[in-house]
Amino acid sequence: MKLKTCFFVLILVRFSFGQNKESKPIYTLDASVFAGSILLHNPDISHLITGHPKGFVLGVNKKSFGLEEWEQWYNYPDFGATFVYQDMANSTLGDNYALYAHYNFYFLGRNLQLRAAQGIVYNTNPYDKNDNFRNNAYGSRFLSSTLLMLNYYKENIFDGIGFKAGLSISHYSNANTKSPNTSTNTLAFNVGVTYNLLQKEPEFVIREKEKIAAWPMQYNVVFRTGINESDNIGSGQFPFYIFSAYADKIVGRRSAIQFGADVFFSNFLKELIRFQSSSFPENNIDPETDYKRVGVFLGHELLINKFSIETQLGYYVYYPYDFEGKIYNRIVLKRILGKNLFAAISLKSHAAAAEAVEFGLGVRF
Repeated sequence: MKLKTCFFVLILVRFSFGQNKESKPIYTLDASVFAGSILLHNPDISHLITGHPKGFVLGVNKKSFGLEEWEQWYNYPDFGATFVYQDMANSTLGDNYALYAHYNFYFLGRNLQLRAAQGIVYNTNPYDKNDNFRNNAYGSRFLSSTLLMLNYYKENIFDGIGFKAGLSISHYSNANTKSPNTSTNTLAFNVGVTYNLLQKEPEFVIREKEKIAAWPMQYNVVFRTGINESDNIGSGQFPFYIFSAYADKIVGRRSAIQFGADVFFSNFLKELIRFQSSSFPENNIDPETDYKRVGVFLGHELLINKFSIETQLGYYVYYPYDFEGKIYNRIVLKRILGKNLFAAISLKSHAAAAEAVEFGLGVRF
């Protein structure tokens, strides 16, 4: 599932245990209602856009005050959990129940809040070839979701009660783990209230910025795997294996640049090549065409304590079978597990067309 069951679990672990033991954690609660529209990002889902989705959002947030140095770098963000119920306003799509892990980032004197959340979704009416064949958006009951909320935010206006209002966009998809997977995007307006469980808060810790140390070049080896399916419904789910190697260089307090290569062993392509060669002989596809691919990529890593967000843009230098074009992109959520070990979960796509969610384990030296 897309971006990321691992991120959801890891943030919840951080949410539960990440606060400095010498400080009592401070929480806020929020509740919002929303209504909006499904965006027509693909004409294949036009028959599913028949109304205006609506629902509600519940959140619990643990505040940070700079007890760890990285918190000051990001203007003292919150981390927590979000629950969303969304009526998709179409009986074919059903309803979505989502649980997210999130970070809240603040701007403009902490009056503008950006919530970035990733989670798991339960859909009540996924595709079924007999009973619900019109639902080409959701091919599985469990999906993944990315949620972004940009709100005017004012807390503790009266007796701990505050106000928030703004826009949100939610993406629901299973990232081609099972077809069909046209997915949906909902743009909505939300309005709600907040409640501060402890109205008297400590002061933010402000440290003088130390001189940035020079970091040497580091090298990484990653193994990634998962399952996915081609766009041909019923073609079957197949495992894939990816071996990656790259170098990175930390520049500043929050960023690193990367350069590396990937080798892809995508077994769904092996089945797709067989199907295309036998079913569409006019395309002149050799059934013995190699299904493997090799790519090179450039990347950027945003460092957030023991987490990081990587964005990579790649180009296939070995590409015997034409699938979605030679350029690919990847978004990675990474968690440092030890001095040299890290776990990662990533979404690999060709532009907006998702190919796979990759679960990885890597070594940095």
